[in-house]
Amino acid sequence: MSNNSEPAPRPRDSVEAQTIAYVLFLLMTLILTWRWDWFIPFVESQASATIGRQVTIQHLKVRLGGITEITAEGVTIANPKGFGAIKPLGTADRLLVDADIMAYISQGMVVLPFIEVDQPFAAVRQLPNGDTNYALDIANSGNSTAQPVQIGDLIIVNGSATVDIPKLKTNFTMTIATQNSQTSSIKNEIMVTAHGTYSGQPITAKFIGGSLLSLRDPSNPYPINLHIQNGTTVASLVGTTTNPLNFSGANLKLSFSGQSMSNLYQLTGIPIPATPPYAITGRLNYSKNAFQFENFEGRVGSSDLEGSISETTPRDGSRRLITATLASRRVDLTDLAGFLGAEPGTTQTLGENAATRAEEMRANANPKLLPNTPINLPEINAANIELTYKGAKIINKDVPMDNVIVNLSIENGRITMHPLNFAVGSGTIASNIDLNPVGGVLHTQADVDFRKIPLARVMAATHSFAGDGVVGGTAHLTATGNSMAQILGHGYGHMSLFMNQGGDISALMVDLAGLQMGDAVLSALGIPNKTKIKCLVSGFTLTNGQLKTDALLIATPDANILGSGSANLTNETLDMELRTQATHFSIGSLSSPINISGTLKHPSMLPAAGPLVLRAGSAVGLGLLFPPLALLPTIRLGLGDKNACADAVTALNHEPPAPAK
Repeated sequence: MSNNSEPAPRPRDSVEAQTIAYVLFLLMTLILTWRWDWFIPFVESQASATIGRQVTIQHLKVRLGGITEITAEGVTIANPKGFGAIKPLGTADRLLVDADIMAYISQGMVVLPFIEVDQPFAAVRQLPNGDTNYALDIANSGNSTAQPVQIGDLIIVNGSATVDIPKLKTNFTMTIATQNSQTSSIKNEIMVTAHGTYSGQPITAKFIGGSLLSLRDPSNPYPINLHIQNGTTVASLVGTTTNPLNFSGANLKLSFSGQSMSNLYQLTGIPIPATPPYAITGRLNYSKNAFQFENFEGRVGSSDLEGSISETTPRDGSRRLITATLASRRVDLTDLAGFLGAEPGTTQTLGENAATRAEEMRANANPKLLPNTPINLPEINAANIELTYKGAKIINKDVPMDNVIVNLSIENGRITMHPLNFAVGSGTIASNIDLNPVGGVLHTQADVDFRKIPLARVMAATHSFAGDGVVGGTAHLTATGNSMAQILGHGYGHMSLFMNQGGDISALMVDLAGLQMGDAVLSALGIPNKTKIKCLVSGFTLTNGQLKTDALLIATPDANILGSGSANLTNETLDMELRTQATHFSIGSLSSPINISGTLKHPSMLPAAGPLVLRAGSAVGLGLLFPPLALLPTIRLGLGDKNACADAVTALNHEPPAPAK
């Protein structure tokens, strides 16, 4: 029998106890030394990849639970490369987020019942080369199947931002915070204020919106209250929307007012020519991928304006389409002068400020008549436009037009008006105009028909005399240039006007031209003051801005008044002459010629000084001075088949003139 003995085996329970103790020791050590900051690199990389900007966090805290609370401190969103050491795009002292873990596990939904941001700051900037720091590269932005994030209460404490965009002449600061409403039961409504400059003009703005929690309840419309003043433009948007993220279900009242609707381009992106002071109010809505400004009413200068405008942005990112249907019950044509590049309105227009009146006084003092303000082609090219406008009654006392109808289209910068029509009594001035930008310069084609315009309506506009008969004719223009002055100063074309059985010659000579020494002019022409007009025929040719008289005849029972000469539309000067030829030998001599000189804006019409001196070739027969019978079809088109002008032209081309002494 051996005396050797083996050691007793260790109890199994003892080994397991030691293992458990070791695990518990490690667990306690982990609990005691745990830092959520260990996860900062992972969170930073995920956030950076999501927004396309480097995100850094100083501290991270998490409190686990069904609603897990995540707190990030010292959050910074960096600028892209090239912005140097200027302030980062965004910072926040503290970002606290409550996340519903069970909603994500069971339904895959991201639900954030509560968010609080302390001291957030954003610095939005554009460099001189045009690079910006705010165009984020959001990952998976095109994933239409992803479920939207649901956000509950949002609290912002002492938020602020700066915006500096030199190319837009924009530099303003904002404050952003949440507060409990003082006028309703809304909690944590958002309030944003802004002040500085926008598009080179001072801007102040205030926005008050409902809490983000109300976005989750379509039965509780989201309130919006926005007021902006940018320069002389004041805008407000007040009401509610059931889906503010998609801007649908809107019940919003939008109002604009200011010194000129052209200033709205910076706020709306819609190109509008200069107008007098205006005030417009309507309803703003969004549906079928289009913003709609509906059933608006208001005034522009002395004219009323109503209608609807919609703006559609195609999903493929192509050019916006703006459709407008506008109407005025009463329209003052001076309010539409901005469409021609002239200063709209008058110094008596209601609502004008001192600066606007000063602009009009400078325009009135300008010795030139033709507007030289260029059409802004980049603004025109910003959108395609389809516009119809009807002015039911033109209220200007000094023009014979009764109403106006415009169909205007802008497509890829090309402007067409087909038609632009004015009613004159039972007649019409019908125009078709095409302005096509080629190489940054507008190429213009215009055709105008004057169709059986009653002379009585024309004469009534002079407030001095009445007349009978009909006016007709045509005009054609081909030109290049970006303003009215350039277009006519570089234009080619022709115009013919005819008047059949008109009023008395004294009123025509003095009142229509507003010229000097009316009685002396008539006496020099050898015309009795009350001689009736049988017809008026005029024909002009435009060659590179030089308007030459091809034909100018005023036929009376006793004599014919003939005109010749030219007008320089480049420098707006006149050099024309009128003279009288007797239709029989009772007058017996050629009267003194009348010189028409001066400028288009200030013409002068005076008898020639001294004894009669005939210009070279001016004593030749009327048959050589006046156009041939080829003019007759145009006369008959404008006045009808039977008219005194056709008879007068036929007589002038077949009968010998009276001899001159």
